[in-house]
Amino acid sequence: MVRKGKAEDCRGIYELICDMEEKELPWDAFSQMYREMLVDSRHVFLVWEEETQVKGVLHLRMERQLHHAALVAEIMEFAVDKNARSNGIGGEMLTYASDLAKEAGCVQIEVACNQLRKNTHRFYLREGMQNFHYKFSKSLTGEDTTENVLGR
Repeated sequence: MVRKGKAEDCRGIYELICDMEEKELPWDAFSQMYREMLVDSRHVFLVWEEETQVKGVLHLRMERQLHHAALVAEIMEFAVDKNARSNGIGGEMLTYASDLAKEAGCVQIEVACNQLRKNTHRFYLREGMQNFHYKFSKSLTGEDTTENVLGR
């Protein structure tokens, strides 16, 4: 079921997010950031747990945004184990996150999603979200490319 994330969930969350990104992220930096975010009230980690295993994670950041003059929730990461998909876990987690954001006073929940993730786009549309924005990015590491490839 859905619950708030804890420090001991870090490895399971790490594995889900590495799988989502199709690459191995640096563990030390990841685990340090996770610990820091756990104690930052702007960040909420929701975990779907089955038989002591982390099967889903949704990282929600809530912050005031000037262009809304209000509190807005943004899904920063959202991943469900490949073998647990299509069982309603994602929908339940998104509903839980939306309810939590609304209770906190957020006026909107939003998410950015790579253009290559067509199934994920269908999921968000099916869950009642709208695609009203574009998100642009530019590498600051000197590895800029015009090709969109997961796992880079």
